[in-house]
Amino acid sequence: MLRSLAQLSRRVEFAAAHRYRRPDWSDERNRAVFGPCANPNFHGHDYTCTVTVRGAIDDTTGMIVDLGALDRILDDEITSRFDHRNINLDVPEFADGRLVPTGENIARFIFERVEPRLPAGVELVRVDLAEDDTLSATVEAR
Repeated sequence: MLRSLAQLSRRVEFAAAHRYRRPDWSDERNRAVFGPCANPNFHGHDYTCTVTVRGAIDDTTGMIVDLGALDRILDDEITSRFDHRNINLDVPEFADGRLVPTGENIARFIFERVEPRLPAGVELVRVDLAEDDTLSATVEAR
């Protein structure tokens, strides 16, 4: 039987606080570059993260990936890591002097954590991370 290639997207949500700051810059430069996002009191978002995978449709199950397995990966790498957290303080990779927790960096971070955990034959296509209805970042496979 012909094995069709398909894409599947799973959406997860989490609430988290963050601020943009480079410790090697002065407070004035941080404010000039990052604006109100550099506020020392942090700010929060209700994020929506959409993860899209691609693979062959299994003739027996009709799926490209076991949804339970995908959900466990997304819970480990996204929800458990970020939900109700201060990204700057609770996620070591985003601590001062490390990654600035922009939407782009968070989406790339998620992509790099999810991709190697997918089962053989399942490819990560993209991670879309929306901070709100007006702003999102997308990281795609090369």
